[in-house]
Amino acid sequence: MRIQVRRTGGFAGIERSAVVDTTGRLDAARWHALAAAALAAGHGAPPAGVPDGFCYEITVDGRTVFCVDPRLTEEQRELVSWVLKEGA
Repeated sequence: MRIQVRRTGGFAGIERSAVVDTTGRLDAARWHALAAAALAAGHGAPPAGVPDGFCYEITVDGRTVFCVDPRLTEEQRELVSWVLKEGA
């Protein structure tokens, strides 16, 4: 599974993105569960956010959803954090 996160917005407006491929990872099942939950709770278009808040674009194997701070689910927040931390 290929998981990509793109973060835009924020006070400085700096874009950040990262990708994680779960193939062969020992923790792949956890990534897959988080990705499924994040997709299920996401929106088909960027929802209205708050001034200087972040907007996230989460793409899992070609399917893209959007979410914004401060209305991320726990699964979305964890997935975004992991991908931006561990992704290339």
